[in-house]
Amino acid sequence: MSGRVMFYVQHLLGVGHLKRASLLARAMVAAGLDVSVVLGGPEVPDVGFDGCARFPLPPVRAADETFTVLVDERGNPIDDAWKDGRMARLMAVFDVVQPDVLLVEQFPFGRRQFRFELMPLLEQARMSLKRPRILSSIRDVLVRKRNPKREREMVTLVETWFDRVLVHGDPQVIPLDVSFPQAAEIGHKLVYTGYVIDPGDLEEMARGRESGRDEVVVSVGGGAVGEPLLRTALAARPLSHLAHHVWRLVTGPNLPDSVYSELAWDLPPGVVIERWRSDLPVLLRNCVLSVSQGGYNTIMDILRARARAVIVPFAAGAETEQEFRARVLEGRGLVTVVDPGTLSPESLARAVDQALDKAPAVGLINLRGAETTARIVAEHCSGGANGRE
Repeated sequence: MSGRVMFYVQHLLGVGHLKRASLLARAMVAAGLDVSVVLGGPEVPDVGFDGCARFPLPPVRAADETFTVLVDERGNPIDDAWKDGRMARLMAVFDVVQPDVLLVEQFPFGRRQFRFELMPLLEQARMSLKRPRILSSIRDVLVRKRNPKREREMVTLVETWFDRVLVHGDPQVIPLDVSFPQAAEIGHKLVYTGYVIDPGDLEEMARGRESGRDEVVVSVGGGAVGEPLLRTALAARPLSHLAHHVWRLVTGPNLPDSVYSELAWDLPPGVVIERWRSDLPVLLRNCVLSVSQGGYNTIMDILRARARAVIVPFAAGAETEQEFRARVLEGRGLVTVVDPGTLSPESLARAVDQALDKAPAVGLINLRGAETTARIVAEHCSGGANGRE
C-alpha cells in the first residue's frame, strides 16, 4: 500500500482533537501511507506524530471556552494580515505535498473560523491537475447549532467539496443523525469507522505495573476548563466511601500555572497531583474509579480500560457534545453522570458511591476506528472506494 495523505489538524482549546488525530496518523503510517500533517495549534507534550512529515502553521488558539475570539501564540487577536500569511503557508504546503488524499479534521462541521484558509485550500485541491480525494474526519457527536442556516451550510459544503465524511463512531451506539438531523441528506457520503483508540495491547501495557492501583484517578483532559472539577473532587473526597484511597489528580498541560500551584501547595495526605501522564490508560486500567470530564478520548480510554467511571461533562456556552455522549453511555449502564449544572462536593461524592455499585464499563462497541480509517484512506489513495466523484 502507498499513497500521499495531507492531514489538516487544528485544535483550539483542549487536546482531544489533536490526540485523536495523532492516533489516526499513526495508523495510516502503519498502513504504509506517506502522511504529512499540517498542525495549526500550540504544541502539546507527549502528543506526537511519529513517522509523519510535520508542517506547522502559525499557531492559533481560542481565547476562552466561548471560542469566539482566536489569538496567536502571544495572546493577541489575529487580524487579516495574519490570516493572509497563514493561508499562503497552507497553500505552499499543498503544492509541496501534492496529496492523493486531503483529510480535513472537523470541517465543515466545525472550524468555521478557518474558512479564510480552508475554502482556498479546497478550491486549490479541486483545481489541481491530479485532484485528490477530499475527506472530512469528525467525531461521533456534533455540537448542535442554534442557527438552522449553519446546519444547512454544512450539508451544502459536504455536497460541493467532500467525497466522504469519516465518522469516528459506531452507529449502533450513537448514529450521527441524533446530533445532526440533516445526516440523512449526506448519508451516501458518510462512513462510520468505529471509535478511535490506541490500538496497543492495554493488558500487556498494564501487566506488572502498579501505577494507579486502587486509586481514584481524576482527569480533565487538556485542563483548560478543568479547574471546577479538580477543586470539587478535592472537596468531595472526604465525603465519599473512597476517602481512604489515594486520589490522583491529572490536570492536563493547559491548566493555568497559578491554579496548578495553588492546588499543589497544601495537598491533604493521600492526594497526588500531576500535570500529565502519558500512561493514563494504564492508570485507568488499574484504578478503583475514574472521575473525569466527558471528552471523546477520555471516554474511549475509560471503555478500553473497563473502568468504573463518573463523568462530569463540560457544558459551558453552546457545548452539547460531552453531555450528549455521556448520557447515551449512562443509559447503557456504562458510566455514572453528574449534571454539570448541579456539580457540588456532595453531588460528586454521591455519584462516586453510586458508581462503586456498578460493574466496570463493558460494552459491545466498535473500537477499531484507527485501523479502519487507515484502510479507507488507503483505498482512496489508490483510486478505490468508488473512484473519484
